[in-house]
Amino acid sequence: MDLLKNLFKGDKVIWIIFLFLCVISVIEVFSAASTLTYKTGDHWGPITQHTVIMLVGVLVVWITHKVNYRYFQVIPVFLLPLSATLLLFVVVMGRMTNGAARWMSIFGLQFQPSELAKMAVIIAVSFILAKNQEEDGANPKAFKYVMWITGGICALIAPENLSTAGLLFGVVFLMMVIGRIPFRKLAVLVGSILAILILAVSATMLVPDKADDGVLHRMSTWKNRIIGFATPKKDIPAAKFDIDKDAQVAHANIAIATSNIIGKMPGNSIERDFLSQAFSDFIFAIIIEELGLVGGGFVVILYIWLLIRAGRIAQKAKGNFATFLVMGISLMLVSQAIINMCVAVGLFPVTGQPLPLISKGGTSTLINCVYVGMILSVSRYTAKLEENEISNAKTEDTSINKNEIIAEESLA
Repeated sequence: MDLLKNLFKGDKVIWIIFLFLCVISVIEVFSAASTLTYKTGDHWGPITQHTVIMLVGVLVVWITHKVNYRYFQVIPVFLLPLSATLLLFVVVMGRMTNGAARWMSIFGLQFQPSELAKMAVIIAVSFILAKNQEEDGANPKAFKYVMWITGGICALIAPENLSTAGLLFGVVFLMMVIGRIPFRKLAVLVGSILAILILAVSATMLVPDKADDGVLHRMSTWKNRIIGFATPKKDIPAAKFDIDKDAQVAHANIAIATSNIIGKMPGNSIERDFLSQAFSDFIFAIIIEELGLVGGGFVVILYIWLLIRAGRIAQKAKGNFATFLVMGISLMLVSQAIINMCVAVGLFPVTGQPLPLISKGGTSTLINCVYVGMILSVSRYTAKLEENEISNAKTEDTSINKNEIIAEESLA
């Protein structure tokens, strides 16, 4: 027991949540990766690869939580220009996957530069907000710095991954609210975004349904998703419903509808054979199908618990940077999870966002593990500082008592 305490320091609840998510991930990816098995002919290949990535992820969390969180402030210095360069490369020469050029390959290794960019922006914004805190709120200059960095990176991500750009921008906005950026600036920003969204949606609806030139190939996809989400399904008779037109959403709905309180149990999913991204974007639908409402509810509770616990860690953290870092990371993880789960149950248009720490993935899984390690690093060093303060207080009390005894003896 003492060995485990020495190895796994930091907030124990965060460790428990992380390990629960890892276990659920291995079980459900093994069940949901049947389409990969059909393609490769290797039954154990996909889950073996994923299990190795998860084990590496645990190691990444352990290494990261050993690093003093103050060193994380240096990361954006080299990661921001690197990620911006890689994003430019992806836009020009990225590998197409599921209709979007989001991946690049170096020496046979594939990864998404947008994941590195998200980390760089979150840390950079945390640093800017921390350094510009004043008694009556954040220095107005902080807003300008944050928008230059966030706007530039989001502009590079958006052409091929609009949902990730929107997610990142939304998280940064919440960080600015927490960072006490002047309300007037935030109100102007919200108004500008709404105007741009109205123009963007209007322009998207004018794009041909099967456009395949340049950025238009993504705009036609966005158009179909908007129309598919906005079309009332209840007005379509069952006999005329085209299950192949929007197969992912349809089979996700079937997976959820055919479940029950306890589900069909792991390994018994039927819709995994029809969902092309059952192991990634729509894994929450498979979780509900196999683990029922109980399993789906448990996953939701884990993410909510993660956010609440991270909030407590941020509240106790020593220094503004640690506070903003923990809140930014937790908001990123939980917001992405909420979007993924809402897509799976039909409450949000299809976006292509994986379920953090559960969906099958390489870059995203490892980056999310780094996020968890950063939260644990803050909790670990915060606890260490508290222990030192208590120890120093006891030492001072002991010294005072000794001095009082000496004074009393001299008087006697």
